[in-house]
Amino acid sequence: ARYADGTGLFADCPSGPASGGARAQRAGVVLEAACARVGWAYRRLEPPPAVVAGNLRWLAGYRHPRYRRTPGLQAAVAEAFAVPRPLFEGAASVGDPLQVLPAIYHALWSGQLVTGLDEPLHGGSLVGVPAGGGPGRGSEAGIDMLGGE
Repeated sequence: ARYADGTGLFADCPSGPASGGARAQRAGVVLEAACARVGWAYRRLEPPPAVVAGNLRWLAGYRHPRYRRTPGLQAAVAEAFAVPRPLFEGAASVGDPLQVLPAIYHALWSGQLVTGLDEPLHGGSLVGVPAGGGPGRGSEAGIDMLGGE
């Protein structure tokens, strides 16, 4: 990953809390030293909570650019959520939810829309545009949460 100032970060993302055995710790020491030699930071991150991981797995299924659909639909989706509102309500305001929801999920994945991911994503989930209207910047874990820090 890159920080805003251009410096690099190697983020070690274990699959679970139990992934930190002696072998992983030794590997972390080697990785940290290698990163330091090239001027990068090294950080071992904690795995996300199960609900957040499930939401991210769901949204990742919509990461491909084909889900953006058409530029007109993208603009309509952004306009529908200019003021935060429930997911399904916003989708229905744009058009046929079966056509619109993939574009919304893609916008959530790409940071053009944000929602809280600490609860299971559902039709009543509050969705909005990130502060400033551009792609969200998220927390250290890379997660944008509406109303989050």
